[in-house]
Amino acid sequence: MKWRITFYSEKVETQTLKLPTGILTNFLHIAEMIEYLGPNLGKPYVGRLDSGLYEIRAKGKEGIARSVYCTVKGKEIVILHSFIKKSQKTPKKDLDLAKKRMKEVVR
Repeated sequence: MKWRITFYSEKVETQTLKLPTGILTNFLHIAEMIEYLGPNLGKPYVGRLDSGLYEIRAKGKEGIARSVYCTVKGKEIVILHSFIKKSQKTPKKDLDLAKKRMKEVVR
């Protein structure tokens, strides 16, 4: 059975799909690989952030974006938050938001 990717909300889906074209193309490529191979692709495609949180590491000529996700029962992956990355470290506010949302979906 292949994995299924969903979004935390319509807002997160819209936020993700509005990423700049080059970054979005890379995101969709990585998402497709995750659907077939599972969420543990490793770097450079995905990275582990915190307990239960992972990130899709999308990049393009426009810059770098991250889509933070978690896995829930079965083979479902939930994209919790997407953002353009402007510094080396993931901003605390983005990480805290993803953690809060993860608590809501992983019950």
